[in-house]
Amino acid sequence: MMIAPLPPDQRHRLAPLLEAYAAEMRDTLAGSRPASGDAAAALLAADPRAEVLAAQEGEAILAFAIFFDLPEAVFARRCSALDDLFVRPDSRGRGIARAMIEALCALGRERGWSHLRWIVPEADRGAIALYERIAARADWRSYVIRLDPEASL
Repeated sequence: MMIAPLPPDQRHRLAPLLEAYAAEMRDTLAGSRPASGDAAAALLAADPRAEVLAAQEGEAILAFAIFFDLPEAVFARRCSALDDLFVRPDSRGRGIARAMIEALCALGRERGWSHLRWIVPEADRGAIALYERIAARADWRSYVIRLDPEASL
């Protein structure tokens, strides 16, 4: 397995995984209406701020991590926000999610990030179980103001 950046011109390859991810989020986040995998892949390909790591075996993409390199004003450094992490259901239990986070941490050390942060829905018990083992719980809570009822998350 290889974990490497997925350039914008290759992000269309994420469409099937993004579709599967959206299907899981429909169950986890009742009432949400995620976009199609093709629409999500097009958005990722068009946004110069979004970065994607992909775990691949041969040509098959097993997992992706979407993240952003951000300014962090308190420490006057950079940090990263992991927005989405998804492993194909048939590839779970192999340590891929952990390897993706380790790859992000290694990248962060190279870039001088002060930290890597992410949020997870309370209903995503599998992800929470992993994160409780590999990360420290943050000292802050996440809140949201929903601006578009079609995109409630």
